[in-house]
Amino acid sequence: MDASLTADEALAHIAASMAEPVRARMLCCLMDGHARTATELAAVGEVAASTASAHLSRLLTQGLVACLAQGRHRYYRLADDTVGQALEALLVVAGQPRPTFEPSTPIALRQARRCYDHLAGHWGVQLHDHALRSGWITPEDEPDRPGAYLISDRGLAAWKGLGVDLSGALQGRRRPACACMDWSERRPHLGGALGAMWLQALLSQGWLEAALDSRALTITRRGRTRLTQLLETS
Repeated sequence: MDASLTADEALAHIAASMAEPVRARMLCCLMDGHARTATELAAVGEVAASTASAHLSRLLTQGLVACLAQGRHRYYRLADDTVGQALEALLVVAGQPRPTFEPSTPIALRQARRCYDHLAGHWGVQLHDHALRSGWITPEDEPDRPGAYLISDRGLAAWKGLGVDLSGALQGRRRPACACMDWSERRPHLGGALGAMWLQALLSQGWLEAALDSRALTITRRGRTRLTQLLETS
């Protein structure tokens, strides 16, 4: 947003960005907190991919959405909670309900699975959010390192108490910690060296069990109890 604009001019620019029906549909779709690809948002907006790209560029410029590049995919989500709150207030005025997300991934894979060497699925997202809320990790906020996290001293102590020694994660060439977009939850789980080491600790301590012929992971009875206790501390 142009800092030279007055408050009313800035509001008019943002309102104009929301007022276009295609962009409004895209923003409403993202209100459930789950990220979408440009292809999916093109389908939501009922426009061609090139047209969707132009609309998303406008939303990015206005600071209404954020983009996370992961491999060959680019995932879009609302920029922050403030945008979501503004949209929700407008939906109340419009008399419309908040959209919901309906995942199509098989339940076994949706709950817990490997994403390369770290935990993905519902439980992976929950642990990522817990670490972020608890201040164990903080966004690095470097333009050339989108999605990177710094591991705090509090996090180092907390993970050590959970049986995860992160001294090696901070010294290797691999990124210590980063957000990895979960393709079933469409919210980030924890990747990087930290994500890999945490998954190994969960497996070795019997909180999770690996399937022999799939990426699916099973939460054991002990693991469900311990994970629930952990998440309740945030």
